[in-house]
Amino acid sequence: MDMTINWILERVEESPSTNEDLMARWRSGLLWEPLARLALKQTAGRGRMGRNWLSSPNKALTFSIAYPFKKGIQDLSGLSLACGLAVIKGISTATQISVEELRQKGLGLKWPNDILVSHKKLAGMLIEGGQLKPNEATWLIIGIGINLSNSTTIENEIGRAIASLSEIVPEDSLNSDMLWLEILKELAIVMTNFETAGFEKYQSEWNTWDLYQNKICQIHQQDQLQLEGLEKGVDETGCLLIETSQGIQKIISGDVSLRVAP
Repeated sequence: MDMTINWILERVEESPSTNEDLMARWRSGLLWEPLARLALKQTAGRGRMGRNWLSSPNKALTFSIAYPFKKGIQDLSGLSLACGLAVIKGISTATQISVEELRQKGLGLKWPNDILVSHKKLAGMLIEGGQLKPNEATWLIIGIGINLSNSTTIENEIGRAIASLSEIVPEDSLNSDMLWLEILKELAIVMTNFETAGFEKYQSEWNTWDLYQNKICQIHQQDQLQLEGLEKGVDETGCLLIETSQGIQKIISGDVSLRVAP
């Protein structure tokens, strides 16, 4: 398969966390080439804001990539949003369902890191890493988890319904290996584009997938309401735009959560 990046591919039966596996190598100076590591089962996966990412064997695709950028982390804003688009395109190619049909089936994006189907979470993402020394590459570790089939066990543990790809494509026709490789191919394109440009290339496309756009939304931090207003998509750096009575407020991705106002 033609990829703009020649990923080193690793597959293991089980890992506490593929992100932590690669983070440990980065801290020890043991990363040299772009790498993708998949675990058939993760026992201690992590999501944003320290949340656990729960997965069951054969019911989720869980993997991480490590990529060395030649620019500083301050020039990589919006990367997670562009990666969300890459996951959608990878799903489209692997399932042979057009992106427009996926959109009609309820697939969409939630700022900053979630992929939803009919407003239920299908996939999530966690980005970690940085520079160990000023003159070294900026290594980013990007963990992605995608629900392949429904798990009542996980739904009961987290107390809410989740989405899965089996709602979009018959489970027996879904090839998880092909899905992984197609997503890696799309992620490689994003990594390459971010080396020379930034999120502005993806801004308008991302906004067409934003399921919360033009809805009254709330920004919460540590479960405290910080802001409420009309969600207006993202700007050229990936900041979320909320229209309030005081004007447009920009939200920088961080330890905040976006919710539709009750």
